[in-house]
Amino acid sequence: MRRQIFLHDHPDRFIVGTVGEPGQRVFFIQARSGRRLNSVVLEKEQARLLGERIGSLLDDMIAKGHLDPVVGGPAAGVVDDGPLDTPIEEDFRAGVLGLGWNSESGSLTLEAFAAGPDDTDAPDLESDSDEGPDTLRVRLSPAAARAFARRALATVAAGRPACPFCQLPLEPEGHICPRANGYRR
Repeated sequence: MRRQIFLHDHPDRFIVGTVGEPGQRVFFIQARSGRRLNSVVLEKEQARLLGERIGSLLDDMIAKGHLDPVVGGPAAGVVDDGPLDTPIEEDFRAGVLGLGWNSESGSLTLEAFAAGPDDTDAPDLESDSDEGPDTLRVRLSPAAARAFARRALATVAAGRPACPFCQLPLEPEGHICPRANGYRR
């Protein structure tokens, strides 16, 4: 089957969101350009790393003088706290994620490649070959990338609180804490 590339060049909306209760949440990245909507499932850790890496990439570009601090700095970006767009139909589950910076256009490119049996064979960033996994490719302005990163980190943090002793997630009924020798807290 031919590879599908879902391209969103400066989309109307690009967010991380969840479906379900904390502890049972499914994480999605969702891109909407006009009437086109793509939703890709990813792991909580992937969402956290995306938020961190995008923030650090933008900070590096500012430090190197490739990006104006007003445009890509921590105060940049529009806050989007709305829910995921419906209907939420999974296009694929992300395996490998890629980030890149285009100095000419001053934009960030994020790619999510569909999970497969061998995730080490993901194509190069912005490759349009017919072979390879399905891909979501999103090009973002620095402000939109900063807003996406902030929301990704906030969404991850909105889950179950961490145990103050072992940092594992606390369940509503408590948990068996390894630092308390197995006693329930």
